[in-house]
Amino acid sequence: QVQLVESGGGLVQPGGSLRLSCAASGFTLDGYTISWFRQAPGKEREGVSCISSSTGYTYSADSVKGRFTISRDNDKNTVYLLMNSLKPEDTAVYYCAAKSARMCGSNWYRNALMYDYWGQGTQITVSA
Repeated sequence: QVQLVESGGGLVQPGGSLRLSCAASGFTLDGYTISWFRQAPGKEREGVSCISSSTGYTYSADSVKGRFTISRDNDKNTVYLLMNSLKPEDTAVYYCAAKSARMCGSNWYRNALMYDYWGQGTQITVSA
């Protein structure tokens, strides 16, 4: 059974940090481009960061650039999102998604329809 499972969410104060994990089972992430999305209440799902399969090249949305870092460990079949300097506006459910592709595309990585597999999401709340 193909699954992506996110973990690491929770409540954090503004300025704090969290690291999310996205663990794959039933398939190997090697050969898949992985992205993190988030969805806040009443808003559309937003692409946050993407990491390519072949090169490890990454893209990040302007709203998180310099604060969030996406990385992958293919040996552990896991992708991570390190989030620093968190802000209340980062509050959302965070999802990881996998697409069978070697490279992120700047013109499509933020399109949720492009992905093959999704995790169930993990809640991040940034509040004092």
